[in-house]
Amino acid sequence: MNRAEHDVPLELVVFVGVQASGKTSFYHAFFSDTHVHVSKDLFPNNRNKARRQAQLIEQAFRERRSVVLDNTNPTPEDREAPIALARAYGARVTGYVFVTDVGVALQRNRAREGRARVPDVAIHATLAKLRPPTPGEGFDRLFEVRLTREGTFDITERTTDEQ
Repeated sequence: MNRAEHDVPLELVVFVGVQASGKTSFYHAFFSDTHVHVSKDLFPNNRNKARRQAQLIEQAFRERRSVVLDNTNPTPEDREAPIALARAYGARVTGYVFVTDVGVALQRNRAREGRARVPDVAIHATLAKLRPPTPGEGFDRLFEVRLTREGTFDITERTTDEQ
């Protein structure tokens, strides 16, 4: 590995939001060229998804590649282990909170096909346990993302006053 490769900072990007809020579309729009995509949706038959997720994140970090964690990640407990792993590798941690009207998420979900579509109750259950991330969890920066009517993304950095 040459010095330039070693100097590139590692990053763990953690998405937080209900299903069908635009997380995967956001990944493809902003991170697919630079970050490894890790999502429990990519290994639906794995019995220990948390372990597999950790393996994929660690493998990417060992290869000096940044990661996007594309799950709902609704609670601090869901985010704790990946953040700890990122810190162990010296990676910065950035969070993106997807702010979505539940009706819009339900409508977007209904347009999905196959395994991508989840039962409506899953969206309501995620919303019920959703706790916005805070810097105290280990985030270096936090952003809010809103999907516009035009299908673009409105991104706003959250300041410490708002948290």
